[in-house]
Amino acid sequence: MTAPPITEAPAAPPAPSRTRLLLTVILTGQFMAILDVSIVNVASPVIRSDLSASGSGLQLIISGYTIAYAMLLITGARLGGRYGGRPLFLSGLAVFTVASLACGLAASSAQLVAFRLLQGAGAALMVPQVLIMIQTNFEGAARARALSLYATVISGAAVIGQVLGGALVSADLFGTAWRPVFLVNVPIGLALLVAGLRLLPRGGPRRHRPLDLPGLVTLSLAVSLLVVPLVLGHEQDWPLWGWVSMGASVVFVGLFALVERRSAAPLVPARVLMARGVIPSALAVFGLMAGYGGYLFSLALHLQGTLGDSPLRAGLTFVPAAVAFTVSSLNWRRVPERFRRPMVVAGLAVAAVGYLGLALALSGGGHGQPLLWITQAVAGFGMGAVFSPVLAIALTHVAPEHAADASGLFVMVTQLGQVVGVATFGTLYLGGASMTTVGVALAATMLATGGCALTLLRR
Repeated sequence: MTAPPITEAPAAPPAPSRTRLLLTVILTGQFMAILDVSIVNVASPVIRSDLSASGSGLQLIISGYTIAYAMLLITGARLGGRYGGRPLFLSGLAVFTVASLACGLAASSAQLVAFRLLQGAGAALMVPQVLIMIQTNFEGAARARALSLYATVISGAAVIGQVLGGALVSADLFGTAWRPVFLVNVPIGLALLVAGLRLLPRGGPRRHRPLDLPGLVTLSLAVSLLVVPLVLGHEQDWPLWGWVSMGASVVFVGLFALVERRSAAPLVPARVLMARGVIPSALAVFGLMAGYGGYLFSLALHLQGTLGDSPLRAGLTFVPAAVAFTVSSLNWRRVPERFRRPMVVAGLAVAAVGYLGLALALSGGGHGQPLLWITQAVAGFGMGAVFSPVLAIALTHVAPEHAADASGLFVMVTQLGQVVGVATFGTLYLGGASMTTVGVALAATMLATGGCALTLLRR
């Protein structure tokens, strides 16, 4: 089947100074969206006390954002491909900003849950457009640099969210307790909207094809049936409904595959999946982010629960990993091209060594410093040497007109990997396993992911 024609010619490449400003706008939007996943965790005890939230209500306040975000990512990507990245990014940003204001002013836990769902929906419209605009506005070395910054934002926002959340809650600005963790998004969002209206390109490839509603519905149901029990299950001791839901998710994945085979405009076209390196790269991203999400979640629980650290101190503990991730993510382009594919596999092995070192550092029952800092830096360096290169390898063989489809695929894989990692390693830790055991499991996951990535070595 031939691809539907591109009905709008790509815009002329913007000037270098304008592309830098463009990248600043879209990556700041991405930063806010990821920040909101972790920043609320730190504020959860204060929110529960202030709003008299029930246990399930608090879970939905924390997780509702992730549920809506993960479920609607592929839809946001497809809409971006149909109508253009600019209007979808700005629309998602506007929804996210308004929802953040509403969250900060919420008077009850029910209101906060509803506004968190709306926040997640806004993020799902906004975030896929970031990769779309990187793919369509940058080429060669400029694209590699943009992907490096993209990866840095993903890793840094998760850590900064915990540090910033702890600082804002501890400061109790004007007696507002937890509310600044949401309200901080409002001035930034408004500034981005003004800048985005001026800087985001109006052109770019658009594909006026059907939205494939059957595919959107079946995939959204498959993702939600998986994500909801993974997000809420460990807090409810893995009830029967969760297992039934995850089983139904498998059924809907099969149904989605059948629907897509008959679709004239499938959500993820075969030529994207069959592009060289896309499938092994997606598996590598999934495994890497599962380990990263599980590491952040389980170690944060250990530091604040078992070791009694404050939220701020716990957040600061992750800084060595974030710094090392940034260093390797921003410098992988210095490696000669012929070594970049082997670097992905080597980076996963280095991350495994870091996680094993973390297990050793915490085996004595204390903070294990300075060994904990060193081993986190090793793990972070290895992960940073994987994420950006593997995205660059995959996107090299994806045509610009398929940028929306590839963006939706990789953004969804990134998010699902983190959700699965939190559920898996969080359950392992909450089930009584020591952080030493969790560290060994994280290392094993990196090695298994490295095995999946070995196919990238075949040119």
